[in-house]
This record gives sequence, C-alpha cells and structure tokens, in this order.
Amino acid sequence: MIFLRIMKKIHFLFLFSIPWISQAQTRNIERERLDVARQMENSIQTELLNKWYPKSMDTTYGGFISTYTYDFKPIGKQDKFIVTQSRHIWTTAKASALYPEKTYYLECAGNGYRFLRDKMWDKTYGGFYNLVTRDGKNISNPLSPKDAYGNAFAIYALAAYYKVSQDTGALSLAKKTFFWLEKYAHDSINQGYYQHLKRDGTKLLREPSFPIGSEWGYKDQNSSIHLLEALTELYKVWPDKLVGIRLKEMLYLIRDKITSKKGYLNLFFTPNWKPVSFRDSSEAFILRYKNLDHVSFGHDVETAFLMLEASEALGLEDEKITWLAGKKMVNHALLNGWDNTLGGFYDEGFYYKNKKGISILVSSKNWWAQAEGLNTLLLMANHFPEDPMHYYKKFTLQWTYIQTYLIDHVQGDWYEEGLDKEPERKTALKGHIWKSTYHNFRSLAACVKQLRSMRN
Repeated sequence: MIFLRIMKKIHFLFLFSIPWISQAQTRNIERERLDVARQMENSIQTELLNKWYPKSMDTTYGGFISTYTYDFKPIGKQDKFIVTQSRHIWTTAKASALYPEKTYYLECAGNGYRFLRDKMWDKTYGGFYNLVTRDGKNISNPLSPKDAYGNAFAIYALAAYYKVSQDTGALSLAKKTFFWLEKYAHDSINQGYYQHLKRDGTKLLREPSFPIGSEWGYKDQNSSIHLLEALTELYKVWPDKLVGIRLKEMLYLIRDKITSKKGYLNLFFTPNWKPVSFRDSSEAFILRYKNLDHVSFGHDVETAFLMLEASEALGLEDEKITWLAGKKMVNHALLNGWDNTLGGFYDEGFYYKNKKGISILVSSKNWWAQAEGLNTLLLMANHFPEDPMHYYKKFTLQWTYIQTYLIDHVQGDWYEEGLDKEPERKTALKGHIWKSTYHNFRSLAACVKQLRSMRN
C-alpha cells in the first residue's frame, strides 16, 4: 500500500533530516500520532462497525438491511441497491481481515455475496441490476436498469470478499462482471466507460428528448473514479493483463483529462469526453442545473487517494506525476472549499464566468467528503511533510471536526452532514441506500495504518 512505502521515509526525515528536531520532540510526535490512531481504532470498533454488524445482516432474504433511523431502528421497505449492498460486503470483508477473531464479519460478507450472486445478477443478460426489493425482485428504472457505477461496486466487493475468503466463486463472478462491462460499457474509441445501460447491455446514449438536467446518456467522473477503484481492487487479486490495461487507461483518463487544469474534476461529459459546462449561462440557469456542473470538493480529495492507490497497484514509473496531480487536487480543495476555522470540506462550489474566484454553492459538509479528506490529508502530510500547506495540521483539525460535528457518540455512526451547518441532521436517517459504513470505515482504517506505520 502507498502509505507503507512512504512511512520509513517520513520517519527518517523526522529523525535525521531536520537537525533542530530533538529526539524528545520526535518521540512526542510519535506519541501524538499513536494517540490519534488509538482514538480512531476505538471509534471504528465502538462507534461504527459494532453498530452495523452483524445487526444489518438480513438473515431472512440475504444481503443487508440498509435503512435505519438515527437511533438504529430499521425502517421502510428495505429495497436493496447494488451500491449499498456491495459497500457492506466490502466493509465486512475488510473488517474480517482486520479483526479475524470476530467471525461474524466474514459471515456477513458471505451472506452479501450470495445475495448478489443469486438475486441481483441478471441470469438472462448478465450484469447486476441497480435496485431490487428486499427479497430480490428487480425494480430498477426500466430505462437503464444497470450501469457501470453499480457493476463497478460489485467488482470491488467481490474482489475484497475473495481475498479474505478465498471463495473462487466470488472471484469468478468478479471476472464475469469485468468482462460484461468490457463487452457492453467500455468505449474502445474514446476510452473509459459508458455509464447507463439497458437490460441487454445496450448503451443508453444521450437523446434530444432527455430533460436538460437529466444525467441520462452522459459519461461521468463518479462512475469513472469508482471503476478505477474497482479495477484496483480486482487487479490486486487477479493481475490479468487486460485488467491492468483498463486500470492504467482509467488512471490516465481521470488524471489527465477528466481533471481540469485548475485541479478539480469536471462532472459530466459527452462520449468524446467534452465536459458539460453551463458557465456561459445565467446564474439562475446554473443554479437550477448545478447537479451537472459544479466543483465537488469531496470527489476531488477522494480521487487523489484513488489515483495513488491505482498507481501503486500498477507499479508505474511515473508515480511522481500522480502524486503531484493528487497534491494539486487537494490544494485546490483546501484553498477554495475548506473551512479554515472549524475544518471540513464544503459540498459544492462554482466558477462563475463574471466573478472572481470560486463561489460556494452549498456550504454544508457531507460525511463522506470529510472521511475521504481525512485520509487524503494524512497521505499528503506523510509524503510532503515540509509543504507550506501544513497538511498534518489540517489533518488534526479535520479529525477534531469529525469528532465534534459528525460522529454520533451516543447512537453511533456518523451524521449525514456536519452539525455545525445542519444541526437538524442529528435525527436524520443513519443509513439508507446511499449511506453505509464504507467511506468512514475505509478512511479511519487507512489512517490508523498510516499513523502506526511511522514506528517502523
């Protein structure tokens, strides 16, 4: 992993490369980092994983129950979304590797895998449905019942489950999904993947009749970065040549084309990767259709991490270029979408044509962006310890922000938005089809590993 390789360099830097740091100061730094690691480890085990598992395992129909009230009471029909189900599988598979003594994590992951295999895979045309009822009946949107984004998360989950379980059936299904995407969603001309797919795999292309604000028929950054994430996970357990080619293709596409010159991701694209932009439109028009065109600071800091993971998995010789590209994305988010007082990344910004700098469109701070930012800030701090952006200071501020405004220390898990901006979220749903444990668990687990690795 990327953090393991850089930790020794950072440790050496602290000990030998900065003469004015005494051994006592070095020990204080290490103690501080280990203390933060202990805080995070405790939060993972007592405020996160234990609140979800094994409770959320659906022992009646398989898979996971995903919709819960603020105090973790199941609510609603419990329809099952491929993304959420996959994220629960991935999380429990990774938790099983971290805490093998807790055997129910592997049981949960296996239960989720079997639900994907038996209920969400289309046995006629292949590919995973987007949405099914609790007992597994397809209720996906008939216009595009499958997409690259959802199938990417299935690959992500299946690869992680295979790694911990060695169940070859899971790897076989991950391969099957990869080749299904290769056949139907991959663009052999312009590269990347089409997002929306009909049941038989036919690409849903943009039509003039589609509403202006509809995402139908566009390519997009979100499916692209999660395809990158999925292919990275798959390549680690199955280093197939074609998987490596597609992984490298997605890394370079995201790093060099989807990311703007300023250092943020464009969101939606025509098939030849021309960004969908409303900058020449009126402010009212921009605000009405901002779902298609804005700066998403959370996706930017998340993508910096995902690119570095992909580069590491591939063993690329130009990894330095990816580090600098990721650093540019993080710096853009810090300079334009970061709360310097309390910490936290804002949700949305926009560069109006006739206004100086960036305007913040949505100043709330969603949970997943704060989680991804925490991990990426620590990565940057460890790789660029003397940078004037002071990444480690911002990392500690971010952790304080999360502890103060996002973690529910009474009921468990994280609020959907920071309470400093949206205090009403204190009693909002803790889980739903778009909110599970994936972002916050992944971030905290990665941070613990980085912080503890400094001792080596």
